[in-house]
Amino acid sequence: MNATMVNQSDCPEVKVPIPLFFAIGVVSLAENLLVVVAVIRNRNLHLPMYCFICSLAGFNTIASLSKTCENVMIGFADVGQLEKKGSSERKLDDVMDSLLCMSFVGSISSFLAIAVDRYITIFHALRYHNIMTMQRTGAILGVIWTTCGLSAVLMVRFFAYKFIMICFIVFFIVSLVIICFLYVYMFMLARIHARKIAALPTSSRGRDQHQRWRGNSMRGALTLTILFGVFMVCWAPFFVHLIIIMVCPMNPYCECYRSLFQLHMVLMMSHALIDPAIYALRSAELRHTFSRMLLCSDCRLCS
Repeated sequence: MNATMVNQSDCPEVKVPIPLFFAIGVVSLAENLLVVVAVIRNRNLHLPMYCFICSLAGFNTIASLSKTCENVMIGFADVGQLEKKGSSERKLDDVMDSLLCMSFVGSISSFLAIAVDRYITIFHALRYHNIMTMQRTGAILGVIWTTCGLSAVLMVRFFAYKFIMICFIVFFIVSLVIICFLYVYMFMLARIHARKIAALPTSSRGRDQHQRWRGNSMRGALTLTILFGVFMVCWAPFFVHLIIIMVCPMNPYCECYRSLFQLHMVLMMSHALIDPAIYALRSAELRHTFSRMLLCSDCRLCS
């Protein structure tokens, strides 16, 4: 009966040309590598937040490359160069799926780390450099990458078990709630603190310096809020696709949504394309570093 329902679906699978996937993958790879190199070269960017941004760029790159490689494999299979159901091809496909899941979990984890970093920056400024040292930042990144890699392998290996899929969904929802709570809490407290600072009988110069510092911190929080919003828009269709696989895998209406899977992949890969543009638009330091690198000019800041 379920098979009949699938056959009755009037929604043919939407195909996206493989060259489009390849083009997005190549461009996003170049952009995210540019971000990583810019942060490494510019000493002014040797801060925990930019380390987490580099981590996010790395996960974005993995997502684009894994999906690009998978579509190249599909192209070879369509012309008879690969077997779609061969053992080696299936193992390679599992590797690509693991990298894709790793990118998804890693992006969420990076956003969570960035949100906590911004919270400490804004509300524990005097102790920030004691709390968020580069050694702790490196340890956090090591835990994120190791945990994401292991969890991605387990998710793909035991994807047929609903418990694994439920854990995946719960992790996404809980992380989303925590990130949203931190950002809302930051903006609310920042507004209250701004009013208190304005009412203090301090010198205008001291007040201006404090407000300028807090304004820069809130600008960074706003940038990361934009990044997280873009992430949600680009990854949400793919996440809904995974939920549909678990909830209604044979329903014809669900099949109509699943027929758009390749479009969801394009949107997901576009996330890695959009993020570097947001970095450049919102960070003057990164813009200057990008321009100096692209123009091959002598950059004293980067020496």
